Amino acid sequence: MNKDVQTTYKQLAVAFSGPSNSGKTTLVVKVSNILQDRGYKVCIVKHDPKDKALFDKEGKDSHKFSQTGANVAVVSPTRTTLFKQSTSTIEELIELFKEFDYLLVEGLKTLPLPRVSVFRNSLDETYFEVTDAIACDESINKEDIPSTITQLDLNNPEEVIEWIENNAKRVK
Repeated sequence: MNKDVQTTYKQLAVAFSGPSNSGKTTLVVKVSNILQDRGYKVCIVKHDPKDKALFDKEGKDSHKFSQTGANVAVVSPTRTTLFKQSTSTIEELIELFKEFDYLLVEGLKTLPLPRVSVFRNSLDETYFEVTDAIACDESINKEDIPSTITQLDLNNPEEVIEWIENNAKRVK
C-alpha cells in the first residue's frame, strides 16, 4: 500500500442501550464482527456505570501500577491498553481512536447519538425518549412500541447494520 495515499474513514457513531441481560453486548459483538469481516475498522466504547471494570488481574504489574492512581499504558507488539484515572468525553475518545469507520457505544444514554435500544422479555418505556430504533425478539409485543420508533429484529444483525448505515451520526 502506498503510504502517501490518505485513507478515508466513515467515522459513523451509534449507541446501544437497554436493561441488563437484554442482549446489548451480544448484538454489538455480532455487528462488530460483521463490519470487520467486511473490512471496516470498528471501535467500541462500553459504559461502566458501576465502576466495576478492572485493569488486569490483581497481583500483576499493570494492576499494581493502576492502583497507584497514575494513568497507565501497557504496550505490546499487537496492542496498547490504556487505563486512565478519570472519565473521558466522547470527543476525547473519538480523538484517541481517530481512524475508524464505526464507533459503537454501549450505554451512555445521555450521549446525543442515534440510539438502538435492545429489549427481550419486556419493554422499558423509560428508554423511549432516547431511542431511535428498538431491536427486539419475538418475546416483545411489537404493538407496544410507539410508531415513531423504528422496529428491528434483534436476531438479524444485518438489518441493524442497514439501520446504522442510514442513521448513524458522522462524528468528524
